[in-house]
Formats: sequence, C-alpha cells, structure tokens
Amino acid sequence: MSASSIFLQQQRALHRLPLKAIPNPQPSSAGLGTTKTDDWNMTQEEATNGDTRAIDGTANGNTTTPPPAQDPPNYSFPDNKLRKTMEDSTKTPLILVACGSFSPITYLHLRMFEMVADHVKFNTDFEVVGGYLSPVSDAYKKKGLASAEHRIHMCQIGSQPAPWLMVDPWEASYEEYTRTALVLDHFDHEINTVRQGFATIDGQRKPARIALLAGADLIGTMSTPGVWSDTDLDHILGRYGAFIIERHGTNIEEALASLTRWEDNIWVIPQLIQNDVSSTKIRSFLDQKMSVKYLIPAPVIKYIEENGLYEDGSLHRRQNSENNTPNNAQAHN
Repeated sequence: MSASSIFLQQQRALHRLPLKAIPNPQPSSAGLGTTKTDDWNMTQEEATNGDTRAIDGTANGNTTTPPPAQDPPNYSFPDNKLRKTMEDSTKTPLILVACGSFSPITYLHLRMFEMVADHVKFNTDFEVVGGYLSPVSDAYKKKGLASAEHRIHMCQIGSQPAPWLMVDPWEASYEEYTRTALVLDHFDHEINTVRQGFATIDGQRKPARIALLAGADLIGTMSTPGVWSDTDLDHILGRYGAFIIERHGTNIEEALASLTRWEDNIWVIPQLIQNDVSSTKIRSFLDQKMSVKYLIPAPVIKYIEENGLYEDGSLHRRQNSENNTPNNAQAHN
C-alpha cells in the first residue's frame, strides 16, 4: 500500500464525523427575546466577560456569512514553526488553535499553550507539532476591540519568542465574521490536505488532529441549552475536540455532564498556578494609566504605547458613570 493511501486511511479514521462542509445554521426560534449565540470560543478572559458571537449573525451588530472560497489577497498560511518530523511515530500529531480577540494578547494566552503541551506529553498519545493564535475579524463588534491589523501584530510580537506558536491572520483578514467551526476547517485543510500531515521518522506521513484551545467557561456555555448551534457544537467537539484550561470558580463536572456524547474529545487541563489575567483587565489598567508590566509581553506594551491604543479613558469614565447611576446595585444597599 502506498504512503498516500495509508495517509488517507489515517485521516478518515482520525475524524469520527464525515468530511463534509457544514452549512451556515439558520436562526432558531428558541429563546425569543434573547440573542442566540454559538461561538464563545477561546479564552477564559473572553468567556468571563460575556464575549459571545451570534449564530444568526445579529449579536453585537455582526454579519455572519460563509467565508469566501478564496483566501484573502496576499495571504500565506504560516508554517515556519511547524515541526518538520515527529519525534515519536506511534503518536498522533496535534495542532492547537486558540481563537479570540487578543485585544491585547496576555501572558495567560501564551501560558495556556504550555499547560496543554505538558498535559499532552504526560497523559495522551498526542504529540504537539504546532500551535496557532487566530484573532477574530473586525466584524466582531466588541467594546475595546483594537483593529485587526493591530491585534495581529501584537500577537506576532508577543508570541515571537515561542518556538512553536504562530499567528494566522486568515480569520482576521475577512470583513465578515467567521464561525469557529469554519476556522477549524481552514486549519484542517491547510495542515492535512495541502501539507499532507506530518512526516514520521520511519518515512510515513500522519494526519494531524486539529483541536480548539479554550478557557473553562467555554464548556459552561456549551452545556447551556440554546447557546450554541447543535451543528457547530457537533462539528467542533465531534470532529476536532477541545482542550480546556480549568478555572477556579467553574464547575467543570457539572458542565461536562451534558456533553458526555463528546467526552472522549474534551480534555480538561488543571491550572496548577492560578492566573486570572485577562485582556479586559489589561485594557482597564491602560485606560486608567496603570502599569501592565509583567502582565503582557514587553514588546506588546511598547507597541501599545507607540500606537496610542487603549488610552482614551472612555472605559474608566463609563465604569464610573455606571457606578453612579440609580440602577446600580450599590444604590439599592
């Protein structure tokens, strides 16, 4: 049997679901009066602060359409830090993909990859061969979201010292919002179709498992009825899987109880040293002229200062205004 035939058999076995394009889900009538969301995707910070994306493309003014058939102009998939040859041919190559705002990137975003890498090395049959940050596009209407150009660059300079982390601008390059399921499909195509997976020391090639990397609150939203599209949930957890960083205060066992269908594709990583840094907190510090040194990479701080990001004071003024309104909870005490 040829090496290409072996590769195709391995690739089919790697994915439990059929290799087919998933349609854009249609708006549901469930939960009338509220915005139904599907895409709470990535960091503890995003989930903790109520960052959601719309299944029907209406939340926060977003417009959701299928990504164009062609890549953005001048786009080139970053692969310079991918491992060329696997160290252990008995294992399955693993690509970690973290989707989020990264406005700005923090040390916790970077640390999450290392926590998963340690867990994978000692507890699984995977071998990490690369990791990616995928910043969301400007179509994701969110307060405090710097432009995609700035966020891509901050991710690039923040992750530059990391030997296996890369920044893929594909998602951020589109004017339209792209669902996480489609982003993972993009990585699967680039890694397993275009590049035919990874070489092993015995001369074969193996398809890689593409997996989502996210914070613990993601699982909480996935287990909440009506929050995620069933189609996307099945595609993300069934075909790809997710590595979840545990977070203090999140009841993982309760959340996983309703996701038993995909329990073999969900890996929960304990956070042995608690880190509660978030982009939202960083923006608040910067807004109030406070130091963020040692919370985010130094080159990112320099870039923020040189480009005048997050310094208009609007966030601090808005928070003060909210604290002084009669409807504030403190006013009733």
